[in-house]
Amino acid sequence: MVKKERHPSDFYLIGFLLTQAAIPLHLLINYGDGFRLVALNTSPNLYRIFETAYWLEAPLLLWYTRSLVYKNYQWSKIDLAFILPAAVYLAFTVVTFYSLDYTTKYLALRDYQTVEAPILRHLSGLVREGLRVIFGVMCVIDIRHCRQQIRKRYSNVDQIDLGWLNFLVIAFLLIRIWAVFVSIALIAKAHLQINIDFELMGLIGNYTTFILVSGLIFFSLMSSSLFEGVETREEVQKQEKEEERSDIAPELITKIESHMRDRKPFLANILTLERLAKQLDIPPRTLSNAINRHYEQNFFEFVNHYRIDEAKLLLSDPEQKSKTMIDVMADCGFNSKATFNTFFKKVVGLTPSQYRTKKLSA
Repeated sequence: MVKKERHPSDFYLIGFLLTQAAIPLHLLINYGDGFRLVALNTSPNLYRIFETAYWLEAPLLLWYTRSLVYKNYQWSKIDLAFILPAAVYLAFTVVTFYSLDYTTKYLALRDYQTVEAPILRHLSGLVREGLRVIFGVMCVIDIRHCRQQIRKRYSNVDQIDLGWLNFLVIAFLLIRIWAVFVSIALIAKAHLQINIDFELMGLIGNYTTFILVSGLIFFSLMSSSLFEGVETREEVQKQEKEEERSDIAPELITKIESHMRDRKPFLANILTLERLAKQLDIPPRTLSNAINRHYEQNFFEFVNHYRIDEAKLLLSDPEQKSKTMIDVMADCGFNSKATFNTFFKKVVGLTPSQYRTKKLSA
């Protein structure tokens, strides 16, 4: 039996889920009345070991997002810098906590109260939550860039559903913003004597996070494997600069139009930029450059204009009047009735049904 090769995103997801398991353990050990003494009598070292997960979960979600939306995603030097805060925190914890002897750690933790912790510890928590918000914003930006680039590579985008990822990432971002307010509430109560129920606020955030993690697991398993990813923002900017310096040969435009007219590759609903470029025996970048600059369209618009022209022929042919709109849609290469109707009306100014009625009654 052939084993299925794991996608890199699987490992980032596993890492993220492990942090989501470690964080509740940290909360139980440090703040759970029943669990606290058991952990303390087992080993004081348990009190800080799982807290590093807070600093790692946001970078792991970012890497997971990028591994899904970017083609052949690999770490850069900047990605390595994302774990620097976790490394700094771990080093700080080793120096200020793990270097202490057993008795000192035990006595310090036995009577420890959240609101009586040093201001430095509370401020580090606020910084941590702020960094998590920044990582969340980066996730949203990457998904937005991906959605913009999809139409430059795919002729049918309905099966490429990133809505679930976008929703979950935004939801995690909101939870992290909420966590910033929880940290502020904790500081306000501990050092400004402002009575705010930060524990209830934290509890709400924890339960919501559990729901979101469950949703992430479910949708990750259900997500389509048809999407191969797009180029990163840096790669796109580099390509655009190269395209601005290159000329488009008239022979290339003639070759593209002859192929589209004679072979009608757009009738296949799985047509992508890479597949069309392979049919034309030219690099995908060259084809993309020609479509973007000569036709002033993205790949999605370019291909679907040909599909609309084909649909107009079918809808105006009396011999094809028995075909349903679903049949016409499929025969032209569309795989979504909503996209077919929307794009048809945008280009023609009429719905497909209105266009057929007008042509056949003339």
